[in-house]
Parts: sequence; C-alpha cells; structure tokens
Amino acid sequence: MISGSWGRNILAWKDLKKEQKMFPLKDAEMGASTFFASALPHDVCGSNGLPLTPNSIKILGRFQILKTIFHPRLCQYVDITRGKHDINVLRMQLSNLLIIKAEKNEDIVLLNEDTSRLRERLVVAAEHCEKSLEDLLRDGKPVSCSRILCIAFEVLQGLQYMNKYGMVHRALSPHNILLDRKGHVKLAKFGLYHMTAHGVDVDFPIGYPSYLAPEVIAQGIVKPSDHTQCEKPLPSGPKSDVWSIGIILFELCVGRKLFQTLEIDQRLKQILTLGCVDDIVTVLAEEHGCLDVIKALPENVMSLLKKCLTFQPSKRPTPDELLCDSIFSEVSSFYEPFHKAASLFSSSLRCANLTLPEDISQLCKDEDCDYLAERSIEEVYHLWCLAGGDLEKELVNKEIIRSKPPICTLPNFLLEDGESFGQGRDRSSLLDDTTVTLSLYQLRNRLKDVGGEAFYPLLEDDQSNLPHSNSNNELSAAANLPLIIRERDTEYQLNRIILFDRLLKAYPYKKNQIWKEARVDIPPLLRGLTWAALLGVEGAIQARYDAVDKDTPIPTDRQIEVDIPRCHQYDELLSSPEGHAKFRRVLKAWVVSHPDLVYWQGLDSLCAPFLYLNFNSEALAYACMSAFIPKYLYNFFLKDNSHVIQEYLTVFSQMIAFHDPELSNHLNEIGFIPDLYAIPWFLTMFTHVFPLHKIFHLWDTLLLGNSSFPFCIGVAILQQLRDRLLANGFNECILLFSDLPVLSRSF
Repeated sequence: MISGSWGRNILAWKDLKKEQKMFPLKDAEMGASTFFASALPHDVCGSNGLPLTPNSIKILGRFQILKTIFHPRLCQYVDITRGKHDINVLRMQLSNLLIIKAEKNEDIVLLNEDTSRLRERLVVAAEHCEKSLEDLLRDGKPVSCSRILCIAFEVLQGLQYMNKYGMVHRALSPHNILLDRKGHVKLAKFGLYHMTAHGVDVDFPIGYPSYLAPEVIAQGIVKPSDHTQCEKPLPSGPKSDVWSIGIILFELCVGRKLFQTLEIDQRLKQILTLGCVDDIVTVLAEEHGCLDVIKALPENVMSLLKKCLTFQPSKRPTPDELLCDSIFSEVSSFYEPFHKAASLFSSSLRCANLTLPEDISQLCKDEDCDYLAERSIEEVYHLWCLAGGDLEKELVNKEIIRSKPPICTLPNFLLEDGESFGQGRDRSSLLDDTTVTLSLYQLRNRLKDVGGEAFYPLLEDDQSNLPHSNSNNELSAAANLPLIIRERDTEYQLNRIILFDRLLKAYPYKKNQIWKEARVDIPPLLRGLTWAALLGVEGAIQARYDAVDKDTPIPTDRQIEVDIPRCHQYDELLSSPEGHAKFRRVLKAWVVSHPDLVYWQGLDSLCAPFLYLNFNSEALAYACMSAFIPKYLYNFFLKDNSHVIQEYLTVFSQMIAFHDPELSNHLNEIGFIPDLYAIPWFLTMFTHVFPLHKIFHLWDTLLLGNSSFPFCIGVAILQQLRDRLLANGFNECILLFSDLPVLSRSF
C-alpha cells in the first residue's frame, strides 16, 4: 500500500512536470544526424591577428540557444558534438598523400588542410519521430481537407514560435515535418539555418529545390569571398517558409509530389516563371494533371493555398498573420495557447492548480509503466551517454559515417609534375538528410531494476532519524566510490538527478536539503542550478540583468576584449564567437553594476565556470558571479586592493606554518613567499590555475564552505607538492609553479 503523503507527492510532481520548460520524452525518440562545416584556410588570420575560429566552433556556439526552444510543434534539440571519427584511418590516407607530393617538396601545411575536414564534422542529437508527411505522400492518396487544415495550423504554430526567436526554418519539406504517435506535427531540423549563419558556414545550400520560395531562388547562394570580413547574405524571412508550406499542402491535397520529372535547374526556373501567372494554384494543377482535385477543394483550403503561394513576398502573409485568419476558424478552437513555463529563478509562480485524486492507492503499481519516458529528453540523453551511448558510433554502425580505404584516396592518373586526375567529387561536404534513431535498449537494460518509487522520492523535512542522504539504500555502496566513478554510474546518476530536480523545484523552501545532499555530491547535469541555489540566488534575475546597461562604451571595454581570447580557450564552447559575446556582456554587466569596484585581470577566469554552466542564461551566470564575489573575494576588486591581498596572504602564511612548520620554514628560507605564487590562486579562486573540469569539483566543495575555505585549498595544493618543494630551491620552485603538475581532485 502506498502511503498517503507519498502518493500525493507523486501526483503533485506529475502535475508540476507539466509546468516544466523541458518536455518529457513520452512516446518520442531521439535521433542523430551529421553534416560538415566548411573548412577555413590555415594561412589567414583574423583582424586581431589570431587564427580564424573554425566554422564548426561557430556553429557549436550558435547551436546552444536551440536547446532552450521548447514547443509542442518543434523537435527539441539536445546536443551537438564535433567529429572525432577514426583519426588513424586519416593518418593512413595522409601518408599516401605524402608519397605523392614528396617530389614537389610542398609545405606540410597541406596536411593540416586535410585533417581540418575531419575536425569539421558535426553530429546533432535531437528529438525524433519515425513518421513524417513523406509517409502520407507515399500512399499516393489525397489527404482529407480537415486534416490538411490541422497540419497547416500546427506547422504554422511551430513557425510562429520560431519567429519569436528571430529564426526561420528555410528547410521545410515533407520529410522534415514529422508526425508523433498521435498524428501531431513536429518540425525537425528547424535550427539548421540559424546555426550555420544562414548557410554561410557550410558548403551545401539550406533548403530543397522544390520547396524554395521564389525570392530565395532569385537571391541565389551567396558565400563570403573574404573570411576575415563580416560579409553575410541577406537572410530569408518568415514569409519564405509560408511559400514552402503552400507547396507541401498542395502536394497533400493531390496526393503526389510536384516537379518530380524535372531536373533541379528546371525546377528552379519553373518556380521563378510562376511570377508571370495570375493564379499559381490553378497553373500548378494544370501542369500536374490534377485540376479536378484542386477545383473540388473547399473554399477555405483553396484560400489557404492561394495565400501561401503568393509570388510577391510583400503580399504573402506571415505565419502569425495566417494563424489569425478566418481560414482556421474550424480548427483553432481545438488547440490551447502555448505558454512558456516560468523559470526556476524568477518571481513568477512556478506551479499552480495542482489537483490530487481521491484514490491514490494504485499509484506506481503498474509494472509496465515507462517511468523513464516521464523524464525530460535532456535527462534521458545524459543517461544514455552514461550507459555507453555514442553519437558517432551510432552513425558509423548505420554507415552514415564511412571511412574510405587508403588505397581509394589515391588518384587514378598522375602526371610527372604532380597534377592528378580521376578522383570523383567528395560528396561528404554535402548534407546527408538521414536521421538515425538512437536505441534506448542499453539504457533501459541498465535501469531495469529501478522501481517506480525511485522516480518520485518523498521529500520530508529534516529529522534526526533520517539518513544523511535521500538516495536509495541500495546505492549506499556506490556513494562510497570515488567521485569520478559515481559521476559515470548510470543508476546512481538517475537517482541523484531525480532527487536534485525535486529539491530544486522546491527551492528556496528545500534549501537546507540541497545543502545536505550537495555534501554528498552534485550531479553534473544540474550543477549550474545547484550552484545558484547554494549561492542563494533568488528573485527576478532576468529583469535585474536586463536593467544593466551593457551597450554604452566604458574604459574597461578594452581590457575585457584583450582578456577574453585568453580565458579557457581550450574549451570549444567558451572559444566560440557566441561564448566571447556572452563573456563580454556578463563581465560588463558586473563592472557597470558595481561602480565601487573595478575590473582586475582574473575576473574573466572567475566568470568562466558560471558562464559555461549557464551558457543559455547570462542572467543566471551574472547573478551567481555577483553572489560569489562578495562571499569569497570581499574587497578583492577595490581600486586599491593591495592591503586586502596582503592581509589575505599573511593569513595564508600562518596557515602553512600551522599545518606544516617544516615546509613553511623551508619556503621562508629560500624566499619563496606566497606573494610569488598565491595571488592568482585566490584572486581567481583557482580558475586561472586549473582547467574547468577540475574547477567544477573544486567549487562543488568550495561553495559549501565559508570565506576561509580557500586557505584550506591552498594548503592542500602545497601538501601535494610538498616533497618536490622541500627538495628544491627558489629557482626550481618558480619553474614548478609556472607549470603546475597534475594534481589530485581530492585535496
């Protein structure tokens, strides 16, 4: 029998899940697709004198905003990774290339150009459905008018929501309009045009010839001729998607595809010639022998087709205007308006109208219930990766990613001067539209012994008789394992994610329990939100961030511009142009909103962990940094901070002397004082010293301590280097700290 309090807890949580911004997996699946970013020349630098940022890095940065766009009519984006497929095969290919080019004594930089192609592969993970409008057309039968109106309305809903973010699809086609198991529309690959900078960063055109709007065809494909300039094509607008919808709806009405007997150039030419006719719908019907079918359509469907297939963009309606049209008066009442849920750190009510049934005795008794499907797609994908999932491996298994044998890379005919002939065009730079469904079998098998109760843990107030952690007793053994193992344990992370998700939804009411659980460990997936809770971030953080003037030039701008390209640039996300822009805005917001403090070098390193964890929420990164600095770096950013730093270093010296008198005496004797090595430690809270993955674990512990805890971290670092410090003199110690060796995570 399920207890009453626990049962009510489950029902309240199920209702709350409906209010979340992340949609649950439900009956959907996850899919992976791949494409290549265009390669840049290696002998060209940017205006700042640094090498050009690879296009794959630019795409990776722009992609991040797509993960925040949630709508029932859009396939949710989950992740993007840069290619790492079999470097050994490439090396074999390049060894053959060396043999061919040895006679010409060409510079080895040519090898870099070849390896860049490998690094420019991108793999995208997103929500996926097996069925699409392509299946309806494959039947060869006209679709009913009522369903056509519903399909059109749902597609327009998705486009309308995209347009609010300043995005257009540009790649609409029947196979990119998916259908879930209930027959509702979900738009796939809606972010391709955005993430590729309107097609600039790839070598293939965005869109399909039969569905391109006339104005898109007339503009042609414009590629920047100078990679150092910001020359960009004029982006397509929302109305170009409306034309694409018109062609697709026309095909559904007649049960067949248009322009199939024409070559691509002829299709494009015929679409442009439609500007010379008065009634495009009738002309298309006559040319494809389906005039009788079109004439039999009801007035509202015919009106929809004509409005969508208006040749002049200025006279064509937008998705927003079409949704308000009387054409949809019959179907619009079937759809409730979509409202984006309130974010965790906001002043809005996050949940309301929670209802409980009278009979809760049967909850979680259904053994066939798929509790994993109730979790968000982001969580399921994270667990899928922990269970051994690999995007590239899935694509390799389905032969989407292929490796040529080295012998096949040789030219068929080679002249004495080195010129080669016979190799066919490398089609890998073109877009492969295939989406591979990611199997959840391995993940479900790993979680087969997890009961339904684990997905809805009961949260009670702190009591002395409760265990230290709310994790299941079966996981107590895993809780004693090293942190790196716990973070890779699928079942353990499932329980921790669910628990922290519940606690964070109840923040700030459950703040004490968040602290208690964080002392065990913090699940990486929820680290950003957990840190914010530990720092006491509350209220309308977005409104406060928006109120800060981040546009007016200030004297600090120059220093910020110099520091950002040197801050954790080994990380793909922070090194992207999007990352730089976010760095700039967050740092400037902090400087402007703290007029009594100044920008010191190192503030960018302090910002990096918060920005990385909250890349899609600058307001949260700013709020966390604003709460962190007063707690751990009080007065460190005064204009004259010398007395503050000196006092801090004096206390640190006393700490060393107390914990290790022998080491303290040795360092004093050789004159190796904390002023020479510890200032960047404490001014940046070790972010200038360690890579991000170590900072995350370090700060997981730091945020649970008070302002004196950094001293303990500093002493712990010296203890790990103790033997080498005692054995060396001043010069050797300077060299040691200029390039710190690998240190253990467990200080």
